[in-house]
Amino acid sequence: MSTDRPCEPSAARPDCELFCRVVDNFGDIGVCWRLARELAARGLRVRLWVDDWATLARLCPAAGAGRDGVHSAGVELRRWEEVFPRVEPARLVVEAFACELPEIHLSAMAACRPAPAWVNLEYLSAEDWVEGCHGMASPHPRLGLVKHFVFPGFTPATGGLLRECGLLQARRLFQGDAQAPAAWLKGLGLRPAPGALVVSLFAYAHDGLADLLDAWAAGPRPLCLLVPHGRMARALAAAFGAASAAPGDVFARGLLTAHILPFTGQDAYDRLLWACDLNFVRGEDSFVRAQWAARPFVWQIYAQEEGAHHAKLEAFLGRHGENLAEDVAAPLRRFWHAWNGLAAAGGEPESPAACWPAMAAVLPALSVHAQGWAAALESLPDLAGVLAQYPDATVKS
Repeated sequence: MSTDRPCEPSAARPDCELFCRVVDNFGDIGVCWRLARELAARGLRVRLWVDDWATLARLCPAAGAGRDGVHSAGVELRRWEEVFPRVEPARLVVEAFACELPEIHLSAMAACRPAPAWVNLEYLSAEDWVEGCHGMASPHPRLGLVKHFVFPGFTPATGGLLRECGLLQARRLFQGDAQAPAAWLKGLGLRPAPGALVVSLFAYAHDGLADLLDAWAAGPRPLCLLVPHGRMARALAAAFGAASAAPGDVFARGLLTAHILPFTGQDAYDRLLWACDLNFVRGEDSFVRAQWAARPFVWQIYAQEEGAHHAKLEAFLGRHGENLAEDVAAPLRRFWHAWNGLAAAGGEPESPAACWPAMAAVLPALSVHAQGWAAALESLPDLAGVLAQYPDATVKS
């Protein structure tokens, strides 16, 4: 047991602090920054520790000033460096995605009376076993602390999904106004061709991108492709034979027009998803936002060693397509498998380009399904609310 002096209550003590190591570029920090902002919006004093300050600054320009301890959106932003400072722990300590807390902070937590609530926020999964693990407790072998596991998920027996207060109402107002999506795109300087399919693309590097671009260029329908500036924008430029890509650049071939967008904050990204007919997303944060957008989407899951992500992808496809007719679900599964490089029935992965015509044909049905799916998700627990109440929650042992 630590011999440090027990921490005493102070008015400045945060209600909650989150620890985030940036592994999946914007995936981990995207979830943590959005969660921290929402907890602060609900009246909690929140502190966020991040080990990759440059990536945080892309999402939160206030961090770009470089100062440790700056506040933004009601959140205190702190650098998580190798030499960790001695600070008073928050009442609720959230260890995001098993990032492992600094030993000095664990000792400070053990010295507190009462000890802080300690939560390990796990990755989102649709797998069945998540229900049995959500809320379980794990005692620390030395310090007398107990860590509880919170699993986001797609059933009432999980921690649910992250959604901000007012998010769904804002989306309904936006999409309920027939002029709003086009007006929002016009504000970005975009005027898709009449009847064009508007598609956003946020993805990891993909060998099949060039062929898919060719398929889109060949029609039969105009396609307006919107790509946030970053790695995928550079890959897009290369597919068009260009050496680089910058915000505002436009690449055109056949019926395809691709626009490079400035990298944007999370709220604007939500509206981009709301304004599109189809969204390609990756990782976890944009994956959840695409579902709240109530639009058809294609998920590129973060690849894990030995194909561990395959079961996770299949579990979601099974749950998401549960109420879909097979003639709609089959093209969706086929395209998702191709986009994620999974083997088809014949034993080899198909190209996304080969699967695109069938996927395009079922987009009207998928649009209806996406609206029903988003409505069904509203009945799930609210992840921020689950965490905000956690110090008083009853958990499994």
